[in-house]
Amino acid sequence: MAKLSLRPADELAQLVRSGEVTAEELLEDCLQQVDRVEPQINAFTLIDPDRAAAEARAIKPGDPRPFCGVPIAIKDNVAVAGWRLTFASDLFGDYKPNHDAFLVRRLREAGFVVMGKTNMPEFGILPVTGPRRFGPTRNPWDLARTPGGSSGGAAAAVAAGMVPVAHGNDGGGSIRIPAACCGLVGLKPSRGRISRGPEEGDDFLVQDGVLTRTVRETAMLLDVLAGYEPGDASWAPPPRGTFAAAAERDPERLRIGVVTKPPLPTEVDPVALDGVRRAADLLTELGHEVVEVDPPWGEVDLLPTFTRIFGTQIAALIELGQRIGGREIGPEVIEQLSLAVYESSRQGSGIDFFLSLLELQGAARAIVSLLFFGENRHDVLLTPALAKRPVAIEEIDPTSDDPWGEFRKSGEFTPFTAVCNISGQPAIVLPLYQGDDGLPLAVQLIGPPAGEELLLSLAGQVERAAPWHDRFPAVALAGD
Repeated sequence: MAKLSLRPADELAQLVRSGEVTAEELLEDCLQQVDRVEPQINAFTLIDPDRAAAEARAIKPGDPRPFCGVPIAIKDNVAVAGWRLTFASDLFGDYKPNHDAFLVRRLREAGFVVMGKTNMPEFGILPVTGPRRFGPTRNPWDLARTPGGSSGGAAAAVAAGMVPVAHGNDGGGSIRIPAACCGLVGLKPSRGRISRGPEEGDDFLVQDGVLTRTVRETAMLLDVLAGYEPGDASWAPPPRGTFAAAAERDPERLRIGVVTKPPLPTEVDPVALDGVRRAADLLTELGHEVVEVDPPWGEVDLLPTFTRIFGTQIAALIELGQRIGGREIGPEVIEQLSLAVYESSRQGSGIDFFLSLLELQGAARAIVSLLFFGENRHDVLLTPALAKRPVAIEEIDPTSDDPWGEFRKSGEFTPFTAVCNISGQPAIVLPLYQGDDGLPLAVQLIGPPAGEELLLSLAGQVERAAPWHDRFPAVALAGD
């Protein structure tokens, strides 16, 4: 394989450590691929080759750090000192924080070279990436389709070979959805696993993570990013060993529940159902007990309650943007959907927010108790990753005159992911198959609370049995 950026990140670090490749050469390989394909993909909101080159020059052979010299991109809703932080909105203007988020600091300490920032929907609201400020990011597998969202720029950058791995975060599926659309591995860690500092003590819905090609990379990066930071309001219990070691060993025989009923009233594409059936057959062949499950959701639509929590967070971010950017909130600086979310949240009260939070916590407790504890407990759940194939670029429009209709449409595209943000459980998307349309076909595995070790162990076993590493979109191989 000619392109270094298509190789696993830990292998690239070993090449730099051994002196076979310099960090500068590795960065140049990525930047050349950016020159070739970024005009088609539009994955980045910012690239700083000079700063990245200075970081790369400082990395020498023998560097003991696990990811020495490996380029990485950061989603444009996390602070990197001296770079614009826009949330893909005009409201924030060219605001530049003077600090790195804790997770960025940890990535640098692990040896990564931070190369740029990636595109996202405005304020991360939608599961498609087409902000008015930066324009749509395109799926490397089909340029007419979305790469998903909200970490769509990150997923597209990795799938197109512009960076080996990228940072993302997930408040309703925003790592897992683009992973499914772009043929990557996407893990949403447990609530509190990775610090949200220094800005936040914790977050009920949103967790940070990465987009990678392999389960091993995801596990190794979780070892880098996970753990308590001073002042965190809450945190997940530490693992017994390392996540990387867990991904390398097969699990014991597990009881795996198959769920195809979505948590929202929507139809599931037969292709997605076929992917789950094939994955269930594979898990059975691997020795696991696989059973159909009628899940404890669907009787009550939790989307309005979820939206009150999520929307209040977005509204607070918009207020912050107004203070930072000094611009009045209105359709000139934020999209119609963002404005609708903001205005709706302002009509609510603190009591409404707290009651909605209690409702979601109660629903989460019921779901976890019924599915993962008691006589009919399951170790893992298997679901479709998406209810539909990756939608066309223009199919979900945040500037529509019917913003709530677009929001509901987005939920029908991605109904299986947000329930894990409500419950706080870890969940991982694996790009096991391809459809007849040539697009990736992924499934989701949901683990028990704080159960990343078990989940990564199973994901690693599945990856070894049915590897996907040799599948790349044509655009990623451009120039070979």
